[in-house]
Amino acid sequence: MTEFDEKALAKAYNRALKLEKAGDLDGAAKAYAEVLRIDPDDHGGAAVRLASIGRGQVPPKAPDAYVQTLFDQHAEMFDTILVDQLGYDVPLQLRDMLLEHDPSVHFTRMLDLGCGTGLSADALHDMADHKTGVDISENMVEIAYEKGDYDALFVGEAVRFLETAEGPAWDLIVATDVLPYMGELDAFFAGVARHLTSGGTFAFSSETLSDEAFNGRPFIVGPYQRFAHSAAYISQMLEKNGMERLECADIVVRQEQGQPVPGHLMLAVKRAL
Repeated sequence: MTEFDEKALAKAYNRALKLEKAGDLDGAAKAYAEVLRIDPDDHGGAAVRLASIGRGQVPPKAPDAYVQTLFDQHAEMFDTILVDQLGYDVPLQLRDMLLEHDPSVHFTRMLDLGCGTGLSADALHDMADHKTGVDISENMVEIAYEKGDYDALFVGEAVRFLETAEGPAWDLIVATDVLPYMGELDAFFAGVARHLTSGGTFAFSSETLSDEAFNGRPFIVGPYQRFAHSAAYISQMLEKNGMERLECADIVVRQEQGQPVPGHLMLAVKRAL
Protein backbone atom coordinates (compact mmCIF):
# COMPACT_ATOMS: atom_id res chain seq x y z
CA MET A 1 0.00 0.00 0.00
CA THR A 2 1.28 3.46 -0.85
CA GLU A 3 2.12 5.63 2.18
CA PHE A 4 0.37 8.99 2.37
CA ASP A 5 -0.15 11.94 4.70
CA GLU A 6 -3.50 11.19 6.38
CA LYS A 7 -3.99 14.74 7.69
CA ALA A 8 -3.28 16.29 4.30
CA LEU A 9 -5.58 13.75 2.67
CA ALA A 10 -8.44 14.45 5.06
CA LYS A 11 -8.03 18.21 4.55
CA ALA A 12 -8.02 17.90 0.75
CA TYR A 13 -10.94 15.46 0.70
CA ASN A 14 -13.09 17.61 3.00
CA ARG A 15 -12.33 20.64 0.85
CA ALA A 16 -13.39 18.73 -2.28
CA LEU A 17 -16.63 17.59 -0.66
CA LYS A 18 -17.42 21.12 0.48
CA LEU A 19 -16.88 22.51 -3.02
CA GLU A 20 -18.99 19.73 -4.54
CA LYS A 21 -21.86 20.36 -2.15
CA ALA A 22 -21.64 24.09 -2.87
CA GLY A 23 -22.06 23.38 -6.58
CA ASP A 24 -18.54 24.42 -7.59
CA LEU A 25 -17.86 21.29 -9.61
CA ASP A 26 -14.78 22.64 -11.39
CA GLY A 27 -13.27 23.61 -8.04
CA ALA A 28 -14.23 20.23 -6.61
CA ALA A 29 -12.57 18.48 -9.56
CA LYS A 30 -9.28 20.28 -8.86
CA ALA A 31 -9.56 19.37 -5.18
CA TYR A 32 -10.26 15.70 -5.96
CA ALA A 33 -7.23 15.72 -8.26
CA GLU A 34 -5.19 16.85 -5.25
CA VAL A 35 -6.72 13.99 -3.23
CA LEU A 36 -5.53 11.51 -5.87
CA ARG A 37 -2.07 13.06 -5.89
CA ILE A 38 -1.78 12.55 -2.13
CA ASP A 39 -3.34 9.08 -2.19
CA PRO A 40 -2.91 7.30 -5.57
CA ASP A 41 -4.54 4.13 -4.18
CA ASP A 42 -7.69 6.25 -3.70
CA HIS A 43 -9.02 5.09 -0.33
CA GLY A 44 -11.66 7.83 -0.51
CA GLY A 45 -13.03 6.99 -3.95
CA ALA A 46 -12.12 10.33 -5.54
CA ALA A 47 -12.04 8.81 -9.04
CA VAL A 48 -15.62 7.61 -8.64
CA ARG A 49 -16.76 10.97 -7.30
CA LEU A 50 -15.12 12.75 -10.24
CA ALA A 51 -17.04 10.54 -12.65
CA SER A 52 -20.23 11.07 -10.67
CA ILE A 53 -20.02 14.86 -11.08
CA GLY A 54 -19.08 14.58 -14.76
CA ARG A 55 -15.54 15.85 -14.31
CA GLY A 56 -13.55 12.68 -14.92
CA GLN A 57 -13.35 9.50 -16.94
CA VAL A 58 -15.61 6.67 -15.76
CA PRO A 59 -13.18 4.20 -14.16
CA PRO A 60 -13.41 0.48 -14.98
CA LYS A 61 -14.28 -0.23 -11.34
CA ALA A 62 -14.34 1.35 -7.90
CA PRO A 63 -10.80 1.34 -6.45
CA ASP A 64 -10.15 -1.71 -4.26
CA ALA A 65 -8.73 0.49 -1.48
CA TYR A 66 -11.94 2.54 -1.47
CA VAL A 67 -14.29 -0.46 -1.35
CA GLN A 68 -12.22 -2.18 1.33
CA THR A 69 -12.03 0.97 3.46
CA LEU A 70 -15.73 1.75 3.01
CA PHE A 71 -16.89 -1.65 4.19
CA ASP A 72 -14.26 -2.10 6.89
CA GLN A 73 -15.45 1.18 8.42
CA HIS A 74 -19.14 0.25 8.31
CA ALA A 75 -18.93 -3.46 9.11
CA GLU A 76 -20.18 -3.24 12.70
CA MET A 77 -23.29 -1.30 11.71
CA PHE A 78 -23.63 -2.68 8.18
CA ASP A 79 -26.83 -4.69 8.63
CA THR A 80 -28.53 -1.87 10.51
CA ILE A 81 -27.56 0.75 7.92
CA LEU A 82 -28.34 -1.33 4.84
CA VAL A 83 -31.49 -3.14 5.94
CA ASP A 84 -33.12 -0.79 8.46
CA GLN A 85 -32.06 2.63 7.13
CA LEU A 86 -31.74 1.99 3.36
CA GLY A 87 -34.48 -0.64 3.04
CA TYR A 88 -32.21 -3.17 1.35
CA ASP A 89 -33.85 -6.59 0.95
CA VAL A 90 -32.40 -7.91 -2.32
CA PRO A 91 -31.39 -11.29 -0.82
CA LEU A 92 -34.99 -11.88 0.26
CA GLN A 93 -36.21 -10.80 -3.18
CA LEU A 94 -33.75 -13.30 -4.64
CA ARG A 95 -35.12 -16.07 -2.44
CA ASP A 96 -38.64 -15.31 -3.70
CA MET A 97 -37.45 -15.29 -7.32
CA LEU A 98 -35.70 -18.65 -6.97
CA LEU A 99 -38.79 -20.23 -5.40
CA GLU A 100 -41.10 -18.76 -8.02
CA HIS A 101 -38.88 -20.18 -10.75
CA ASP A 102 -38.68 -23.61 -9.08
CA PRO A 103 -40.56 -24.28 -5.80
CA SER A 104 -38.33 -27.29 -5.08
CA VAL A 105 -35.06 -25.50 -5.88
CA HIS A 106 -31.96 -26.75 -4.06
CA PHE A 107 -28.23 -26.47 -4.69
CA THR A 108 -25.21 -28.51 -3.67
CA ARG A 109 -22.63 -25.72 -3.56
CA MET A 110 -23.23 -21.96 -3.33
CA LEU A 111 -20.61 -19.25 -3.85
CA ASP A 112 -21.54 -15.82 -2.49
CA LEU A 113 -19.36 -13.12 -4.08
CA GLY A 114 -19.21 -9.88 -2.10
CA CYS A 115 -20.84 -11.76 0.77
CA GLY A 116 -20.55 -8.91 3.29
CA THR A 117 -21.91 -9.96 6.65
CA GLY A 118 -23.86 -12.85 5.15
CA LEU A 119 -27.29 -11.47 4.27
CA SER A 120 -27.59 -13.75 1.23
CA ALA A 121 -26.49 -16.83 3.15
CA ASP A 122 -29.09 -16.02 5.76
CA ALA A 123 -31.85 -15.53 3.17
CA LEU A 124 -30.90 -18.73 1.29
CA HIS A 125 -29.93 -20.74 4.38
CA ASP A 126 -31.94 -23.84 3.43
CA MET A 127 -31.29 -23.73 -0.32
CA ALA A 128 -27.68 -24.96 -0.47
CA ASP A 129 -25.79 -27.75 1.27
CA HIS A 130 -22.42 -25.96 1.28
CA LYS A 131 -21.86 -22.19 1.22
CA THR A 132 -18.66 -20.31 0.42
CA GLY A 133 -18.41 -16.55 1.00
CA VAL A 134 -15.89 -14.06 -0.40
CA ASP A 135 -15.52 -10.38 0.45
CA ILE A 136 -12.82 -7.74 0.07
CA SER A 137 -13.45 -6.46 3.62
CA GLU A 138 -11.77 -8.45 6.39
CA ASN A 139 -14.07 -6.88 8.98
CA MET A 140 -17.14 -8.01 7.03
CA VAL A 141 -15.80 -11.54 6.75
CA GLU A 142 -15.13 -11.63 10.51
CA ILE A 143 -18.77 -10.80 11.21
CA ALA A 144 -19.95 -13.38 8.67
CA TYR A 145 -17.71 -15.95 10.39
CA GLU A 146 -19.20 -15.12 13.77
CA LYS A 147 -22.70 -15.63 12.38
CA GLY A 148 -21.73 -19.12 11.22
CA ASP A 149 -23.75 -19.12 7.98
CA TYR A 150 -20.86 -20.19 5.70
CA ASP A 151 -18.87 -23.41 5.48
CA ALA A 152 -15.88 -21.55 3.99
CA LEU A 153 -14.93 -17.86 3.95
CA PHE A 154 -12.24 -15.95 2.08
CA VAL A 155 -11.01 -12.36 2.17
CA GLY A 156 -10.37 -11.14 -1.36
CA GLU A 157 -11.49 -9.14 -4.37
CA ALA A 158 -14.08 -11.05 -6.38
CA VAL A 159 -12.40 -11.08 -9.80
CA ARG A 160 -9.03 -12.11 -8.36
CA PHE A 161 -10.72 -14.83 -6.32
CA LEU A 162 -12.36 -16.19 -9.47
CA GLU A 163 -9.03 -16.06 -11.31
CA THR A 164 -7.18 -18.07 -8.66
CA ALA A 165 -9.79 -20.34 -7.03
CA GLU A 166 -9.39 -24.08 -7.51
CA GLY A 167 -11.54 -27.07 -6.66
CA PRO A 168 -15.08 -28.17 -7.50
CA ALA A 169 -17.39 -25.82 -9.41
CA TRP A 170 -20.46 -24.24 -7.82
CA ASP A 171 -24.01 -24.83 -9.02
CA LEU A 172 -25.18 -21.49 -7.55
CA ILE A 173 -23.15 -18.28 -7.70
CA VAL A 174 -24.69 -15.24 -6.03
CA ALA A 175 -23.61 -11.59 -6.42
CA THR A 176 -26.07 -9.23 -4.73
CA ASP A 177 -24.99 -5.58 -4.51
CA VAL A 178 -21.64 -6.33 -6.17
CA LEU A 179 -22.06 -4.85 -9.65
CA PRO A 180 -22.55 -1.29 -8.27
CA TYR A 181 -18.82 -1.36 -7.41
CA MET A 182 -17.78 -2.55 -10.88
CA GLY A 183 -17.97 -0.87 -14.25
CA GLU A 184 -16.53 -3.30 -16.76
CA LEU A 185 -18.02 -6.78 -16.25
CA ASP A 186 -16.17 -8.96 -18.74
CA ALA A 187 -13.58 -10.44 -16.37
CA PHE A 188 -16.15 -10.88 -13.61
CA PHE A 189 -18.70 -12.67 -15.80
CA ALA A 190 -15.95 -14.80 -17.38
CA GLY A 191 -14.82 -15.86 -13.92
CA VAL A 192 -18.36 -16.70 -12.86
CA ALA A 193 -18.89 -18.81 -16.00
CA ARG A 194 -15.58 -20.61 -15.45
CA HIS A 195 -16.58 -21.73 -11.94
CA LEU A 196 -20.25 -22.47 -12.62
CA THR A 197 -21.35 -26.03 -13.28
CA SER A 198 -23.03 -26.80 -16.59
CA GLY A 199 -26.67 -25.90 -16.00
CA GLY A 200 -25.71 -23.96 -12.85
CA THR A 201 -27.42 -20.74 -11.77
CA PHE A 202 -25.94 -17.23 -11.58
CA ALA A 203 -28.13 -14.93 -9.44
CA PHE A 204 -27.24 -11.24 -9.23
CA SER A 205 -28.51 -7.70 -8.85
CA SER A 206 -27.54 -4.48 -10.56
CA GLU A 207 -28.46 -0.81 -10.44
CA THR A 208 -29.65 1.02 -13.52
CA LEU A 209 -30.71 4.43 -14.83
CA SER A 210 -32.68 5.77 -17.78
CA ASP A 211 -31.60 5.23 -21.39
CA GLU A 212 -31.07 8.99 -21.58
CA ALA A 213 -28.60 8.84 -18.70
CA PHE A 214 -26.60 6.04 -20.33
CA ASN A 215 -26.64 7.79 -23.73
CA GLY A 216 -25.43 4.61 -25.42
CA ARG A 217 -22.80 3.81 -22.80
CA PRO A 218 -22.74 0.35 -21.18
CA PHE A 219 -22.18 1.70 -17.66
CA ILE A 220 -21.83 5.00 -15.82
CA VAL A 221 -21.29 6.22 -12.28
CA GLY A 222 -24.63 7.34 -10.88
CA PRO A 223 -25.42 10.24 -8.56
CA TYR A 224 -24.52 8.25 -5.42
CA GLN A 225 -21.05 7.17 -6.57
CA ARG A 226 -22.20 3.67 -7.55
CA PHE A 227 -22.04 2.07 -10.98
CA ALA A 228 -25.23 1.65 -13.00
CA HIS A 229 -25.36 -0.81 -15.90
CA SER A 230 -27.64 -0.96 -18.89
CA ALA A 231 -29.71 -4.11 -19.26
CA ALA A 232 -28.39 -4.49 -22.81
CA TYR A 233 -24.77 -4.55 -21.57
CA ILE A 234 -25.54 -7.19 -18.96
CA SER A 235 -27.33 -9.32 -21.55
CA GLN A 236 -24.30 -8.97 -23.80
CA MET A 237 -21.97 -10.12 -21.01
CA LEU A 238 -24.15 -13.15 -20.27
CA GLU A 239 -24.29 -14.15 -23.93
CA LYS A 240 -20.55 -13.67 -24.42
CA ASN A 241 -19.78 -15.92 -21.46
CA GLY A 242 -22.11 -18.78 -22.31
CA MET A 243 -24.96 -17.92 -19.96
CA GLU A 244 -28.63 -17.48 -20.71
CA ARG A 245 -30.98 -15.16 -18.83
CA LEU A 246 -33.87 -16.96 -17.16
CA GLU A 247 -35.49 -14.17 -15.16
CA CYS A 248 -35.13 -10.40 -14.99
CA ALA A 249 -37.19 -8.30 -12.60
CA ASP A 250 -37.27 -4.53 -12.19
CA ILE A 251 -36.65 -3.91 -8.50
CA VAL A 252 -35.95 -1.15 -6.00
CA VAL A 253 -32.46 -1.95 -4.78
CA ARG A 254 -32.45 0.46 -1.82
CA GLN A 255 -33.45 3.94 -0.75
CA GLU A 256 -30.90 6.73 -1.10
CA GLN A 257 -31.64 10.12 0.44
CA GLY A 258 -35.31 9.15 0.49
CA GLN A 259 -35.37 8.20 -3.20
CA PRO A 260 -35.80 4.66 -4.58
CA VAL A 261 -32.76 3.34 -6.47
CA PRO A 262 -33.91 1.33 -9.51
CA GLY A 263 -32.23 -1.90 -10.50
CA HIS A 264 -32.56 -5.39 -11.86
CA LEU A 265 -32.58 -8.81 -10.23
CA MET A 266 -31.57 -11.59 -12.60
CA LEU A 267 -31.26 -15.34 -12.80
CA ALA A 268 -29.06 -16.81 -15.52
CA VAL A 269 -28.06 -20.37 -16.32
CA LYS A 270 -24.81 -21.67 -17.80
CA ARG A 271 -25.57 -23.44 -21.03
CA ALA A 272 -24.74 -27.14 -21.23
CA LEU A 273 -21.55 -27.75 -23.19
